[in-house]
Amino acid sequence: MAQWIAVGFLLLLLVAALLPSLLAPGDPLAIDPGDAFRAPGWGHPFGTDESGRDVYTRVVHGTAPSLVIGVSATTIGILLALVFGTAAALGGRVVDFGVSRFLEVLFAFPGLLLALLVITVYGPGIVTSTIAVGLATAPGYARIIRSQTRAVASSAYVEAAVVLGKSRGRILARHILPNAVAPVFVLVTLGVGQAIVWAAALSYLGLGAEPPAAEWGAMLFAGKNYVTTAWWMTFFPGLAIVLSAAATTVLGRALQRRSLR
Repeated sequence: MAQWIAVGFLLLLLVAALLPSLLAPGDPLAIDPGDAFRAPGWGHPFGTDESGRDVYTRVVHGTAPSLVIGVSATTIGILLALVFGTAAALGGRVVDFGVSRFLEVLFAFPGLLLALLVITVYGPGIVTSTIAVGLATAPGYARIIRSQTRAVASSAYVEAAVVLGKSRGRILARHILPNAVAPVFVLVTLGVGQAIVWAAALSYLGLGAEPPAAEWGAMLFAGKNYVTTAWWMTFFPGLAIVLSAAATTVLGRALQRRSLR
């Protein structure tokens, strides 16, 4: 039951990302100073912010950039992990030792701290924060891909392909990578939720999307000074982040349990 609720919520998020005007036809950046700090009620179900912008409209229109950041960061992490994990598993002892030590160094930093380090070097912004979150998630995926690749490479069907004279590249593309990476994509749903939370945290710290952008983390950043007087400015974008992360986690756990059957 829980996974179907999660799927339904994620489908709603997809509609909000692709067709935000269908759910909220207003302009997320339109200001109305005379209507500022209006509490949730008729006409403004999520209230208004300090400039009179409708919070509901901004939350709906903020779905697309938040999901794009989460999916893009996860994609970057998976691609980097694929390179490092495959190289470590198939590159011999020297390459395996070097890559493994490098991944251990990255693991010494908490993921969000590593993302902050990258942003400190290259500067804040949506693109930088997306890349930073992707880099921070790559080491975990890389270790999984390394172990999976080593297991697949020593399997009977790969040995049979070698005996039949198949080329190394063909064996890698047709047998090793598809079977090694498939279990990882189950974890991608978990990674997207984590990436959304991390990206929102960076925006909340002023290192990602900047106000007045309609992005959940940026909305939290803009509303943090009004928590006691206009709680709805942070509550509703925060609720969207929590529900999105929870839905992807529930779906990921369900897929993980199904893959182990």
